[in-house]
Amino acid sequence: MSVLVDSDIVIEVSRARDKSIISAWKSLRESRTGILFSPITAAEVWAGARKNEFDAITQLFRELLCAPVDYEIGELAGEFMRLYNKSHSVELPDALIAATTVSTGSALWTRNRKHYPMNEVTFY
Repeated sequence: MSVLVDSDIVIEVSRARDKSIISAWKSLRESRTGILFSPITAAEVWAGARKNEFDAITQLFRELLCAPVDYEIGELAGEFMRLYNKSHSVELPDALIAATTVSTGSALWTRNRKHYPMNEVTFY
């Protein structure tokens, strides 16, 4: 099993403010579970990063595995956009993250479950 972490979780881990997330993060790291992130997550995190957070973010991403975004993920993300954009306001970054989660067989760790109405997505 693997877990794909969403931007909100990466931000909380890098800032170490939420004790419950930090506790869950430590447990996850101590397990044999692979921890993945999407390049979309990296872009979102870096877009909002503060200069004093750069070192912590860099170190955090170095400890994780980057899941590649390929054609199949793009195709599935497009399908998710067609199905959920109008009804649930799903945006392209979330569709790509959902498609990556499904494609890798990972569970998605996010606090924003409403962004992912797809039945195919399982949550951590």
